[in-house]
Amino acid sequence: MRKYIYNSRDVAAYFKYFSVPSYLEVSYMQYIFNLGSKVLAEPLTHDFESFKKEVYRELYFLWANGFENEKADISKMTSEGELSLICDQECICLESYMKLICLHLIFSSNLPYITLNFTGLMTQLGIKCDVSLYEANCKTVCDSLQLEVFDSFGKPFDLSLGIPDELLRVSLSAEFKQGLDSRNFKDALRSEQMNWLMDLKDKSFKLFGSIPTRKKTTRSRSSGSSNKNYRNSGNNNVVHNQAQPKGTPKTNR
Repeated sequence: MRKYIYNSRDVAAYFKYFSVPSYLEVSYMQYIFNLGSKVLAEPLTHDFESFKKEVYRELYFLWANGFENEKADISKMTSEGELSLICDQECICLESYMKLICLHLIFSSNLPYITLNFTGLMTQLGIKCDVSLYEANCKTVCDSLQLEVFDSFGKPFDLSLGIPDELLRVSLSAEFKQGLDSRNFKDALRSEQMNWLMDLKDKSFKLFGSIPTRKKTTRSRSSGSSNKNYRNSGNNNVVHNQAQPKGTPKTNR
C-alpha cells in the first residue's frame, strides 16, 4: 500500500476546518515544512517561502469554493471533477475527511487518538455507494494514511472484518509517530508566543520607559473612623424638640 503524503491543499483545508487563527498559520506551516518529505510532497520541501505561497493560494481557493470551517461541506475541499488519490471516486469525501483527521493527529502530538463512528460518517459525508465498497475504502484510507484503529477497550480492530455501529479509536501508527518530531508542537508554539511577547515588552520599555505607578489620592476609609464620624455627624444634626406633644399631659419635673 502506497503511503500518502500531503500537499498544500491539504494543509490549507486543515487551517479552514479546524479554524486555525491567521496569526498562527505560518507557525503551523513551518512545523510541517520541517518534517520534510516524510509528510509533505517532495516539490514543496525545497523552499519555505514557495510552500507558504502555495498554501495561501489554496486558502483563497477554499474560501472562494465555500469551504470555510468545520460546518462546511467536505466535498468543497476538492475541485469539480477532481480524481481521488486513495479511495474509489464514490468515497472521495471519506478520503478528504480522513486527511484532515490525520493532519490533526500530526499537529496535536499530545492527542493519543480520536474517536470515530465510521458507520455514521457515511451519512455525515453524504456517501451513497454500496456499504461493502464503503467498508473496503475505510480500510484502504486508514492503511494509506498510516492510521491504526482500536475498539473502545484499546484492542486492535481489523476494519476488513466489517465496520460496527460504534465508536472506534483512530491514532497514528507507532512507526509513523517515530518518524515525526518528538517535541510537542503546541508547547513549542506557546513558548514562541511568550518569547515574542517578551520581546515586544522589552522594546516598549526601551521606547517609552517604565510607567510610573500612580499615587493614591483618596483616603482609605476605616470602619472605626467612618462609624465614629457617622455617629458624631448624626448627633450634631439631631435637634431636640422641647415642645409639648398634643394630647399628652405635661408632667412635673
